[in-house]
Amino acid sequence: MSANLDEETLVKKASYLRIAARGLAEGMKTGSFRSLYRGQGIEFAGVRDYIRGDDIRSIDWNVTARMGRPYVKLFEEERELQIFLLLDTSLSMQTGTNNRQKLSKATELAALLTIAAELNACPIGTIFFDGSINFSCEPKGGRAQTLHILSALDKAGSTNTPHKHNTGTFSGTFEANALGPQKSAPQSSTPGTVLANALTGASRILRKRTLVFIISDFRATEWEKPAITLAQKNDVIALRLTDDYETEILEIGTVPFTDAESKITMMLPSSSAKFKKEWKAQQEQNERRWRDTCVKHGIYPAIMKTQDDPLYILNGIFARKPGTN
Repeated sequence: MSANLDEETLVKKASYLRIAARGLAEGMKTGSFRSLYRGQGIEFAGVRDYIRGDDIRSIDWNVTARMGRPYVKLFEEERELQIFLLLDTSLSMQTGTNNRQKLSKATELAALLTIAAELNACPIGTIFFDGSINFSCEPKGGRAQTLHILSALDKAGSTNTPHKHNTGTFSGTFEANALGPQKSAPQSSTPGTVLANALTGASRILRKRTLVFIISDFRATEWEKPAITLAQKNDVIALRLTDDYETEILEIGTVPFTDAESKITMMLPSSSAKFKKEWKAQQEQNERRWRDTCVKHGIYPAIMKTQDDPLYILNGIFARKPGTN
């Protein structure tokens, strides 16, 4: 995907997104999450012995001839996949490098899922959050629901304008919340992230088994327990947004690093080999801890960098083999 396309709003990308989502919609029906479909149509499931009283129209004559005794065909309901999106729009998501922002990539990925859900007649719902819940809707199908969500996504992904300078972040022992070029927050942005509350809210909203996407950089605390609870009754994909700046710091001397949420600033030695090594090690440790938590509790972990194509990432998720992480 070109850099110019990445900077466009979802409204301008609408034609591209709809075309791209068609292939994704097929992947949903044939991929690993087929077992989540419910209640639309029937498909062949196998055969069993004929029992007196069975409709003779259900006899499988080929198997009957081969086995020497009557068998009838079995069918099962095709399933309707229900999807739910949890989208993090917090200040740490509003960062990135080379004109690529984590939030814009996240909203494009969410838009692809929304359009693909409509093409498959799947109900879809959402929660958008930063330091508070900003938008939510229960799962519904239809074009009106798609337009409702796309409109909210467009607002979420296009409210910021980039600064001309680089900044970084710190927290505790060199833990980056949002290192890199930042974008000024819209008036409505609330500092912080209520990821844990959003996960708890999703558990209350969802009344049947659902495919849930958590789209976030996971720069949050206390999200693990509600995520585990959500995964007990749903299939959950944790999609972590990252940028190269989070592990590789440019050597530009002693520079101010600013926390995207608290706005606290510190002067840190970006050219120090020891500092860079400790910074990178901290980020890699955080990612390993996140991945281990997901795998241990049946949550599928996936990573999307700001230079990745969201369609490629989603196709990879739906093409995966059942039981793999």
